[in-house]
Amino acid sequence: MKRILFLGPILFASVLTVLTFVEYDFLRSLGWHPINNPTFDWPSGLALGKYGWVMTATFIISGVLMALLASRLFLDLKPAPASKVGTTLFVFAGLALAALSFTTDPTIRDTPATWHGQLHDLSFVLLGLTLFPAMIVLGFAFRQNEKWKNLSTYTWLTLALAAPAFALKGAAFYIFLLAILVWNEVVAVRLNKE
Repeated sequence: MKRILFLGPILFASVLTVLTFVEYDFLRSLGWHPINNPTFDWPSGLALGKYGWVMTATFIISGVLMALLASRLFLDLKPAPASKVGTTLFVFAGLALAALSFTTDPTIRDTPATWHGQLHDLSFVLLGLTLFPAMIVLGFAFRQNEKWKNLSTYTWLTLALAAPAFALKGAAFYIFLLAILVWNEVVAVRLNKE
């Protein structure tokens, strides 16, 4: 099973890229602009378009794969408080990613927020509140394991780059997304090494 865990970040990045091009005009109609307004209903707004079911399925599949990656990582790390807390937070981050499948509300609308739009927004907040602490704690867990030791500093540097980009939004959000996807991929590939 651990051999398929590296597919999560690749799937997410691929679907995001392809759907952005396929639904470009639709995204623009929502108010999105790739440079001037890149986080305006993106990437979640992709679930509102003609092929929205693809983005919804991708949120679910990628989130489940992230949670499974975290669970598998727990089995690989030396049992310690840092590995238990870090992987638990990482599992919750995966579940929050999967919960982004609750369809978002468009930012510009004449109707009140829907229950599923509110759950989507809450899931996004929970993703940040679980993934960032998970990375901090996993950095310490990696330091305690010879196989993972050299990923400790990389994990913290990724977080130092990604967290401000997450908060700043705008074009910096691309940096956040890329940094987090690459970090997940690196962890998954390392897990596959014998």
